[in-house]
Amino acid sequence: MNAKLIEIYFAPAAGTPMQPVDAIRALAHTGLEGDRYARGAGTYSKFPGAHDVTLFEIEATWDYCQFSGANLHPSQVRRNLITEGVRLDDLIGATFTIGPVRLRGLRPCPPCLYLAQLLKLPELLRGLARSGGIYAEILNEGVLSIGDDIALAQAGERV
Repeated sequence: MNAKLIEIYFAPAAGTPMQPVDAIRALAHTGLEGDRYARGAGTYSKFPGAHDVTLFEIEATWDYCQFSGANLHPSQVRRNLITEGVRLDDLIGATFTIGPVRLRGLRPCPPCLYLAQLLKLPELLRGLARSGGIYAEILNEGVLSIGDDIALAQAGERV
């Protein structure tokens, strides 16, 4: 299966519902246009490290639903980019592309107590502890669109 970007979300302010879009402008070393983290207004904006964009595997949602019996929509995990067909942990430390945008995988983005409380799903912390997604730094400006391919930038090979 090809690695793809299958959903895109942003939230204009901390704690507000994630808004789905078909495409969004990625701003280098900043975040997604209109997103709370691009403006430094996210819940974790004051914490050290880049918070440009977060990615999450759709497969982790399916696994969590099977594990917990809960119905979890990808927008509820409050990550920006939902992927399919790629193990995101493999992108930590790597440079990769989503469509025309180059990114660098930074570190894991596990679920937090804030998210578990917001969703009223205490088992979320355990259920997504090893699959909560990753943070990535945006290296160039461009438009991300649903359906964009995800590929390793160095080798030019598909993930």
